[in-house]
Amino acid sequence: MTDIDDATAAAAFRRLVAHLQHRTDAQNVDLMGLAGFCRNCLGDWLGEASHDALTNAEGREYVYGMPYAEWKAQHQQAATPEQLQRMEESLKRNPS
Repeated sequence: MTDIDDATAAAAFRRLVAHLQHRTDAQNVDLMGLAGFCRNCLGDWLGEASHDALTNAEGREYVYGMPYAEWKAQHQQAATPEQLQRMEESLKRNPS
């Protein structure tokens, strides 16, 4: 991905964030079960990539479009045992 300029990558990132903000029905546990990452991960990666300009909590707030606790209260549903199992299996496939 080093051959993609930063402006293009940033635009794609912003579009992904906007999409996830719109699709509140896409639960984090399902994202984790399918892709091994979720909104929290994306917010944490944003915080880490900022070289201390943002905390992970601030990165998550950017990704969610609101404080995480508020998003969780408004949109997060209880995870089923099946969702949790898929998430655990998916996480085993992530690089260390």
